[in-house]
Amino acid sequence: MAEKSNFIKPEYFYNRELSWISFNYRVLSEAQDKERPLFDRMGFLAITASNLDEFFMIRVASLKDMVQVNYTKKDIAGMTPVEQLAAISGKTHQLVKDQYNIYNYEVIPDLLNNGLKIISYYEDLNNEQTKYIDSFFQSEVFPVLTPMAVDSSRPFPLIRNKTLNIGAVIKIKPGSGKEGNTQFRELYMSHYNKKKQDGDTGSIDFATVQVPSVLPRFVEIPSSDGVQKTFILLEQIIEKNIEKLFMNYEVLSAFPYRIMRNADLDIEEDEAADLLVEIERQLKKRQWGQAIRLEVEDGIDKRLLKTLKDELQVNEEDIFKINGPLDLTFLSKFTKIDGFDNLRQKGYTPQPAKYLKGNDNLFEQIREHDILLHHPYETFEPVVNFVRQASKDPDVLAIKQTLYRVSSNSPIIASLAAAAENGKQVTVLVELKARFDEKNNIIWARKLEQAGCHVIYGLVGLKTHSKITLVVRKEEDGIRRYVHLGTGNYNDSTAKIYTDMGLLTCQKSIGADATAVFNMLSGYSEPAVWNKLAIAPIWLRDRFISLIKRETEFAKQGKKAFIKAKMNSLCDRGIIAALYEASAAGVKTDLVVRGICCLKTDLKGISENITVRSIVGNFLEHSRIFYFHNNGFEEVFMGSADWMPRNLDKRVEILFPVEDEELKQEVIHILDIQLTDNTKARIMQPDGSYIIPALSPGTSKICAQDYFCKEAVAAANPGKKTSGKGKQCFEPLVGEPEEKI
Repeated sequence: MAEKSNFIKPEYFYNRELSWISFNYRVLSEAQDKERPLFDRMGFLAITASNLDEFFMIRVASLKDMVQVNYTKKDIAGMTPVEQLAAISGKTHQLVKDQYNIYNYEVIPDLLNNGLKIISYYEDLNNEQTKYIDSFFQSEVFPVLTPMAVDSSRPFPLIRNKTLNIGAVIKIKPGSGKEGNTQFRELYMSHYNKKKQDGDTGSIDFATVQVPSVLPRFVEIPSSDGVQKTFILLEQIIEKNIEKLFMNYEVLSAFPYRIMRNADLDIEEDEAADLLVEIERQLKKRQWGQAIRLEVEDGIDKRLLKTLKDELQVNEEDIFKINGPLDLTFLSKFTKIDGFDNLRQKGYTPQPAKYLKGNDNLFEQIREHDILLHHPYETFEPVVNFVRQASKDPDVLAIKQTLYRVSSNSPIIASLAAAAENGKQVTVLVELKARFDEKNNIIWARKLEQAGCHVIYGLVGLKTHSKITLVVRKEEDGIRRYVHLGTGNYNDSTAKIYTDMGLLTCQKSIGADATAVFNMLSGYSEPAVWNKLAIAPIWLRDRFISLIKRETEFAKQGKKAFIKAKMNSLCDRGIIAALYEASAAGVKTDLVVRGICCLKTDLKGISENITVRSIVGNFLEHSRIFYFHNNGFEEVFMGSADWMPRNLDKRVEILFPVEDEELKQEVIHILDIQLTDNTKARIMQPDGSYIIPALSPGTSKICAQDYFCKEAVAAANPGKKTSGKGKQCFEPLVGEPEEKI
């Protein structure tokens, strides 16, 4: 066995950022899967573009900040920020090329084969289409545009983050006198003559116009040549008519461009008198943060590119020359066009919860036994009803809940507000620092306060990422506490496309712990001891390490030792080192890690007993499940935390046990099915690549997500055969921001 100190050598770890790029490639591979309907493939291509945007705005931006302050500390893989940025640049440039190869050489031809055409160049328009576009521009687009010329009297404007713009090289031209001797005309000619006197005979200026996001990105136009529907992108319509925006100029060239800015908020929590006001102030800064990435159309005018590069202060390696339309996220909306149902998979309808008998009187059912929930295979409605019934129940005294991300029209928020109005004590921790949901959460926090709820804005220096609801109810035999614990957000929208687990219980020990959690959040008091729950950032890391080390000791004693775990990301050095030590001792460890994984497999004498697989399917794998064999006394836990430093050290997270034997075996079954997936799973190789598992002769194909869909349907319809064997029966996840990075 390797020495303990050797388990943390840099060569035993992958860089986090490069691992994430590998994950995005796994998503991209779904866009190339010919077994998928075309619209679904386009949806995955859109996801890779959305993912990459967020990666630059947060992860790349953070590395650039480190470089600017001369931070040289190496990451767990031994790379400095400068080295990481260099590696990221090469990988992301190649990724973008691969995205557009798929778009140009697979998506566009396949659309045409199915009667759909996206115009690639406005020069390809026929006369009828040209007239239609010119008329559309004049009536629908022109009134919305704000052209901005840049010269000595008009400075370079603020180019907002992620907006699509068109830059133009324009040349001021002498008037013919037809405009009349107006005051504006005199000013214009004065400007022209001054440039000539200054020796600027070329009179070249820069101009820009933002492509309005309030208008559809793609516009249907008359079709020809047997095509059912033809579309053109909005920026192409503007490009074709751009001279109408600069009547006194000659437009020498015009090209679209787009920038990413640093969107990582710098919140001074200790100095902020009001955290809500401070976050609102910081949100405004996202629009003018440092430019970290510039996307331009391939073949852009060199003069135009130089102006953009100089004004935006973008390095050469941060310029991406795109062979196609910028910002492929528009594809997710394109797939929603009416008709063409043959190009999309049939949607899956979440089924009733297996361990519930309807939604009537949840409290009675929870008293009978714990209830396990598995979303989105089972409906999220029991969680919504749990809060809704509590808000109306006259015997309920108090409701306490943590909210990280909620939907834009959340029924849970409505129930919490109603509960307060009904005179119940309602305490809600709304995490204002939930990235890219800050604005939404501020709105909800104010609404809840107005309804009479006691709202906590999170804790200074920590994000509250735990998912817990506590209902305190007065019953005949005294006060009883009902608790919901989950692995995912209280978001009824994403619950349809994220795989998550939940537990409803009224165990006294968990109820006492739940009360302690909320007392800790609202009053900074902590209990003398925790009964069942393990809480980050103080206790959870030690709990995980002790569970891993227990398996290690069993293996050293020659006993059976197994670990199975599922999570979004694995990049914590301490956890990985503990897994290495366990593997070296003989502990068989099977991991399902959707995204980032910094652990290396098949290191001789270190990780030969560890397997890692990633499942990228139609649903976003989001649940966190942890199994420990414990010498035959199996233990199963679920929670809100990944094995990442941010979850274990910088967030409030909750790990909870599943102790009911039937429910425990159900969770183990869920893990085991994922570990046998040979359709959407990709197995990590020693070099860090991921491959589709090879099928032995006679081996059946297993898609875990499809399997769980059919199981849920069968449980809800006992005795009825399910159809569609071997086929995927649900729509793909498209572009949700939750926790991709």
